[in-house]
Amino acid sequence: MSTRGLAVVGRDLGRILQVYAVMPAATIAVAFVWGEFYAAPALLASAALPLAVGYGLSERYADATEPGKLHGMVIAASGWFLVAVFGALPFLLLAATMHAGLFGAPALNDTVAAFRHPLNALFESMSGFTGTGLTMTVHEDRLPRVLQWWRSFMEWVGGVGVIVLTTAILARPGSGSLTLYESEARSEKIHPSIVSTVRTIWWIFLLFTFLSVCVLWLAGMPLWEALNHAMTGLATGGFSVTDNSIATYDSVAIDFALVPIMLLGSIAFPVHYLALQGHLGDALDDLQTRWIVGFFGLGTLALTALLYANGVYAATGPVSVLGVSLTGTGATVFQSFRYAIFQFVSAASCAGFQTAAIGTQWSAGAHLLVSLGMVVGAAAGSTAGGIKLVRVATLLKGTAFRIAGVFYPRSAVRSFRLDDRTLTSDELTREFEEAAIITLLWVVFLGAGAAVLLLTVDSSFTLENVLFEIASTQGNVGLSAGITGPEMPTPAKVAFLFNMWIGRLEIVPVLVMLRGLFYGFGVRRR
Repeated sequence: MSTRGLAVVGRDLGRILQVYAVMPAATIAVAFVWGEFYAAPALLASAALPLAVGYGLSERYADATEPGKLHGMVIAASGWFLVAVFGALPFLLLAATMHAGLFGAPALNDTVAAFRHPLNALFESMSGFTGTGLTMTVHEDRLPRVLQWWRSFMEWVGGVGVIVLTTAILARPGSGSLTLYESEARSEKIHPSIVSTVRTIWWIFLLFTFLSVCVLWLAGMPLWEALNHAMTGLATGGFSVTDNSIATYDSVAIDFALVPIMLLGSIAFPVHYLALQGHLGDALDDLQTRWIVGFFGLGTLALTALLYANGVYAATGPVSVLGVSLTGTGATVFQSFRYAIFQFVSAASCAGFQTAAIGTQWSAGAHLLVSLGMVVGAAAGSTAGGIKLVRVATLLKGTAFRIAGVFYPRSAVRSFRLDDRTLTSDELTREFEEAAIITLLWVVFLGAGAAVLLLTVDSSFTLENVLFEIASTQGNVGLSAGITGPEMPTPAKVAFLFNMWIGRLEIVPVLVMLRGLFYGFGVRRR
């Protein structure tokens, strides 16, 4: 990349860091609300450093040109990594503050002590911003309120996107905003203007967050916990402020209150906009929304059947549902359905909330079915991860179209419909190739991550445990079979960092950046 190209990257990275610096600065208010005044200096330093770096970069390269496609990918990949690096500072600095007993800080507990290790702090930050939800904490309820909020805040912002936030706050005219928006694995627009699009996305997200808080509070969740779980559930992130995720509550009402919240996070923002505008019919006609209903429904039914057949909840006692007491087979069927719908929706939406001891109680078949949900994911243009249903639809329908083409004469003129678009043969080829490339890369890096785990983790973990954990990592889900934790081998943590990073950006931008670092950023003329 030329000096001019590096200036473009430097300027936009500076803008991203300036916007990011608002997050730890705003979190100081949480420290004051909860009386955790000792956390304020750590948060102030965590805001000042990226602000200074960001200001220096944006001023130094203020006259840089608009970013092109190559610049956009490099900015997205490096920007997300830098934000994760700076996002680790609150964990590191607060752990150091508590360890040294500065500013009246309480004694350091084992949970916060894990963040004295920089790799653990970076892991937690990357997991938060990518919306993965795997954690280095042992007991989330022992974290200071500031760190509980910080984890939720990272996932809430990361769910929509760091670059989307930057575009909404530091909007500028020209095609540069669109280039950056698309580099963050987004393409759907609500309005012709990309700035108007991202601002509408944030208004929708704020509205749904408020409604989600209310729903969880009415379901019986304390207000602080409702706020945090609404943020991480809607962002399909999965961080919790309780020690055992949603299983802590063992509440039918809370389980079923979270299912629609996770579903909201699974649906593309343009579809939400149509529904809020009163065009519910058009919203339901959306291809990905229809596939979400079908995929989530079939996955839930299959998982319910597996859990029932395996007798996982056969010993269940009486269960009260809407005032009706279920016993025997009725209780077993209901409990199997309850855990199946919650865990499959949590997996396929990439929310990562957990109510079941999947790693120890569920069969290999149940592991693999949930893993399939995590790999496929939900809608493109939502907060969910995975390969995305639109790519699965393209591959399945495109393959059927190609096979059917054998039965037509060469002179036949055929068109291919995908959602509300009619594609020519050349357009289909481009769409099909893009879906196939992403899917192939997904499988390749999934296999590479699984190989690292098999070589490094304890041999007591089975192959299905390993595949489950790496699918959760790369799909930015957060469900765990028990592998992830502070005692995890360093090579496995590093591999997970990479898988979370590429999973959030759909692989290609990271590969473009790495290719440029190793071989140069020069544009090939031939």
